Amino acid sequence: MARVLHPVNAQLDDHLPTDHKLGQVYRVGAGLTGLLLVVFGILGLVNQIGFFDTGGDTVLALNTNGALSVLSICIGALLIYGMVVGGTFASTLNIVLGVLFIASGFVNLALLDTELNFLAFKIQNVLFSFVVGVMLMWFGMYGRVGSALPHDNPYWRARHPEQAAREDRARRVQGRAPVTPVMHGRCP
Repeated sequence: MARVLHPVNAQLDDHLPTDHKLGQVYRVGAGLTGLLLVVFGILGLVNQIGFFDTGGDTVLALNTNGALSVLSICIGALLIYGMVVGGTFASTLNIVLGVLFIASGFVNLALLDTELNFLAFKIQNVLFSFVVGVMLMWFGMYGRVGSALPHDNPYWRARHPEQAAREDRARRVQGRAPVTPVMHGRCP
């Protein structure tokens, strides 16, 4: 059962101190993207475009209809909620929605000239979906995923607790008894 729930042995750690500076990156990413989507959705609804109209109405150079406007407002509101909550929740939300935006771009790319294109997507919407998806993933993964995270990073420390404890002990020892630098081949 554990293999079904976690098919890959990779997971994002849930540890982030509430006052950590990475939380601001996650909040800004979620908030700005959420605000952009809410504005886009409101402008689409203000224009009174039909709910499933595919007539080519545009807002902010993107094709839209009532359904896409409502969906944009809902996702934007969710991102703004993530901004308010902050921390690991905002980071995870950014990552998940980023992946969904990229997947939506591919699905809607396949549906462009079909009757199933009920969100009235055009190529500019697909490109926007890809850009927003990558941007959200970048904001969500910043300082959380990578091979060169600094050792004071809370995510690195959560993944390497033994080494973090050794480094903390070494720092405490160095703080009590300063280490004299060794000068090879020279006299002080």
